[in-house]
Amino acid sequence: MIKILLVDDHAVVRMGLSMLLSTHPGMHVIGEASEGNEGIRKALEMKPDVVVMDLSMPHGKDGLSATSELKKQMPEVNILILTMHDDEEYLFRAIQAGAAGCILKSAPHDELLSAIQTVSQGDAYLHPSATKRLMEEYLGGLKQGNTDTFNLLSDREKEVLTLVAKGFSNKEIAEQLVISVKTVETHKGNLMEKLQMKTRPELVAYAVKKGLLGYGL
Repeated sequence: MIKILLVDDHAVVRMGLSMLLSTHPGMHVIGEASEGNEGIRKALEMKPDVVVMDLSMPHGKDGLSATSELKKQMPEVNILILTMHDDEEYLFRAIQAGAAGCILKSAPHDELLSAIQTVSQGDAYLHPSATKRLMEEYLGGLKQGNTDTFNLLSDREKEVLTLVAKGFSNKEIAEQLVISVKTVETHKGNLMEKLQMKTRPELVAYAVKKGLLGYGL
């Protein structure tokens, strides 16, 4: 049984979603919230498997902020963003905030059910038009030679990058990661070479863009 928490500022929308999900034998709506702060509180209390989070909530905390905050406190929760914006900017920001997927409010009912099942299993879900745009952007980047080099970094190099961007010295990074200063310098040199960057400001800007500091551009 998939335990679901609904977070949407419109009571009618929550009621409609609850009625729809109640028709599925493997899903159970355990709670509702009208804005992000309430959604976070109820999620921490009720421990849902999936939170269906509205993107635009004018009162209280919005969906993106709530998603980011909730993922920090409950990394294991799967959040499905519900939005009426078929815009790649919102899609990228939702993914960066930690959402497991996005679905349009205009999507057919069976697609919503499928999306909830998908994210409940720890997999990512994107509505078809978003997937198409992401593929087009990725393939366009390949043609232009602009592939993202972030995946070339090792886990340790990503840790060093994050700490460098936060302003820690090589010695402080060495102490935190329990490695030598020389090893830190080696990792730092390698990651800068992979990213083709030469200065700390470049690394900071890149880390912010990647959401490594807890917020993004």
